[in-house]
Amino acid sequence: MTPDQTLFLRQLLSNPRQISAISPSSPWLARAMTAGLHPHIGPVVEFGPGTGRLTEAILARGVAPQDVTLFEMNGDFVRHLRARFPGVHIHHGPAQEAPEVLGKARAAKVISGLPLLSMPRPLRRAIVAAAFDILIPGGAMVQFTYGNRPPLSADGLADLGLQAVIGPRIWRNLPPARVYRLYRQGEVPG
Repeated sequence: MTPDQTLFLRQLLSNPRQISAISPSSPWLARAMTAGLHPHIGPVVEFGPGTGRLTEAILARGVAPQDVTLFEMNGDFVRHLRARFPGVHIHHGPAQEAPEVLGKARAAKVISGLPLLSMPRPLRRAIVAAAFDILIPGGAMVQFTYGNRPPLSADGLADLGLQAVIGPRIWRNLPPARVYRLYRQGEVPG
């Protein structure tokens, strides 16, 4: 078992409601979540990086460490991420603080590994709203779920002026996951 897997398992056993997954994201899911990222995309924000599987994929796409900001609430994960990814900005706190933490800075993409469907609706809405507060025009929030529905209901998306684009189902993940890309209405690429 790798150190990442050991840390993940330890956190899962001590904080099962906070982790809400049975294993770290697979490399296949990480690649699907980071599709379209490249060295010149600009700042990328990640919500809920955990042990850093998606962070690793973001950096592998050529995004510079100084252009990556992570929001993680678990202190053990934060310490692990700081040791593993020097140069990446890591905020020890909730995703909803992104607009305050970033100030006027904006992100081209928000990549989220948060278990949104297991959260109360008001919290889900606050997290998605925070993502769109920091995204540039045309920017997307990329989210996966283990269920067969997007992270917000149709009404929730409409209330925020958003549209969900269904992406691939990643069968080589435990459990299988579906990728969604959320955009502001009228900004979905053609």
